[in-house]
Amino acid sequence: MANRLESIVGSDHVRAPTSIEARAANTIVEPASVEEICDLVRMCEADRVALAPIGAARSLAGIRRSPVALGISMKRLSRVVAHKPHDMTVVAEPGITVGALNDAMAPAGQWLPVDPCNPRITTLGSLIAAAHSGPLRLSEGTSRDLLIGVRFVGHGGKLIHGGGRVVKNVAGYDLMKLMGGSFGTLGILTELTFKVRPIPPEYCLALIPYARRADAFAAARILNDALPLSNLDILSPALASRLNSNTQYLLLAGFSGSPLEIGFQAERIRDLIGARGEILDGDSALNSYKLLRDMDFHSLPLSAQISVPPSFLARAMVACGDEIEFRAHAGSGVAQIISAENLTAEGSVQTVARWREAAHSARGNLRPLAAAPPIRESLEFFDTPNDGALALMRRLKDAFDPAGIFNPGCFVGGI
Repeated sequence: MANRLESIVGSDHVRAPTSIEARAANTIVEPASVEEICDLVRMCEADRVALAPIGAARSLAGIRRSPVALGISMKRLSRVVAHKPHDMTVVAEPGITVGALNDAMAPAGQWLPVDPCNPRITTLGSLIAAAHSGPLRLSEGTSRDLLIGVRFVGHGGKLIHGGGRVVKNVAGYDLMKLMGGSFGTLGILTELTFKVRPIPPEYCLALIPYARRADAFAAARILNDALPLSNLDILSPALASRLNSNTQYLLLAGFSGSPLEIGFQAERIRDLIGARGEILDGDSALNSYKLLRDMDFHSLPLSAQISVPPSFLARAMVACGDEIEFRAHAGSGVAQIISAENLTAEGSVQTVARWREAAHSARGNLRPLAAAPPIRESLEFFDTPNDGALALMRRLKDAFDPAGIFNPGCFVGGI
C-alpha cells in the first residue's frame, strides 16, 4: 500500500501521524489536487481501506474509538479560489484555516463571521464536517447557514457538485446541509462557497458577574429580548476566572456596530441590569472575546455539547448537576459542559447518561465532544434518533458510500 500511495501523492507526502493524528489515522497522506483525492478514494474502495479527511485532527482525535487506516490531510489544498467582494461570496479549498481566509478578505472589509475555537488552526473542511461554531452563532448563525456551494469526492472517486457560487442559487439538492456535521462519512470536501459579510466597525463586551447561576440566566433572558447582541454567554466560575478575578458566574454580552449603535446598546445594558460589571471596548473587548471563543473543549478527558430550546437551557444546566463547569451560549440554547471530577469509565457513562437525560427532558440533544481513550468504548457519542430517521440515515450512507470506507463507525448509530 505504501508504494501505491507514494505513486499517487509522492514519497514526500506519505508520512506517520503526529501524536494527535495517531488517534484518528494510522498513516497520513497529503494530496495536492482533487485528482489525487479521486485516485486515493478509488484505491481505498478497491481494497476496502477505511479513510477519513482531516484538518488538524482535533475533532476525530476526540471521538474515534480506533484510528482508520488512512488519514487524508487537506493541508496542501488551502487556496482562496475566488473572492467576489461585490457579490459578497468567497470560494476556497478545505485546507485553508478560518483565520487565513479572513486575512485574505480583510483588505476588502469582509469576513466569514464564524468563530470556532482557535480559528488559526481550524480548517474550512473541519468547520463544516464537524459543525464547529462559537459565541457569534447568536447573531451570525452557524457555518451551514453561510455555506451556499460544495464540491466533494464521493463513491467511485467521482467529483460531486452541490449549490453554486451565487447567493440566489436554488438548483439541485441541498447537499450543503447534508455535508454539514457529517464528520466525513459521506465524502471528502474539496471546495466550499460561502456568503460573507462586512467586518463590524466596532465591538464592545459587557462583563457582569453574578453569585447565583439563576440570576445570570435571568439577566441573559432580559438582554436577549431587548437587544440585537452579537453574542450572549455565561461562564461557570472556574472558566470565568480566565477572564475575571471574581470567582462567580460571568455574563458576557457582546455588541457591534457604529459608534452611535455602540453607545445606545451600552446605555441600554446599564439600564436593564443596573450599574454593575464593566463594559470593555477596543483591544480589551477583543482580547476578552478571544479568551471566551478559544476555550478548547476538544482536548479534555470528558466534555459534551448540549442543545435545547433557549428558554430551557437554564433548566437543563441545573439538571446536569452542580459539579459541571460550562460555557453557555445563553441566547442560542447551546452549551459546552465538562465534568469537574475525575471519573472512571463507569462514572463517565453514568455522567453522560445524566447529561443526556437532562437534554432530552428539555426537548434537546447531547453529543460528547471528547473523551479520553480509556472511556471511549463505553460511551455513545450521538443520540439515537427514532427508527424512521435512523433508517433514512442508513439509506443515505449506503447511497453515498456503498463501499463503507468514509470514516466508518463515527456517526449516529455507528454509521
